[in-house]
Amino acid sequence: MGFAPSPITLSSPAFATGGLIPAAHTGTGIDVSPALAWRGANAASSAYAVICHDPDAPLISPNGTYGFVHWVLYNIPGSVTGLAEGCADFCQGVNDFGVRGYKGPMPPQGHGPHHYYFWIIELMATTSHEPGLTMWQLLERIEPITIGMNRLIGRYERK
Repeated sequence: MGFAPSPITLSSPAFATGGLIPAAHTGTGIDVSPALAWRGANAASSAYAVICHDPDAPLISPNGTYGFVHWVLYNIPGSVTGLAEGCADFCQGVNDFGVRGYKGPMPPQGHGPHHYYFWIIELMATTSHEPGLTMWQLLERIEPITIGMNRLIGRYERK
């Protein structure tokens, strides 16, 4: 999948781009997903997907993937422009903890700051994928209908 960021923007009232993710949205807090909002979507957008990925996690798998996936959310209708804090709506995929839903940042203690990429992916068709897809399974299925994407990057460190 090779897309440059598109005009859609993703934001959160919990943290600014490049800012610190509050403990409430991490594995050391109550571990709820942050509220997210997007604007500037393509007029052809019919659905969305959201992914949270930590590329700084020191993990590489045999298939060449890297980092750690914290959230996979999809089958989001095109009429939706945001997600509430602790969102359990839509279709939850499996994260790298091996469970469905959001599990927040929890890098190894003393590993330094990690960057968490919250991606919004615009799709030109509605989707009805089954629950429990991994990030890579989802990306394979939606790649042909992806028309744009952008990200919000937050930071978190356990000292």
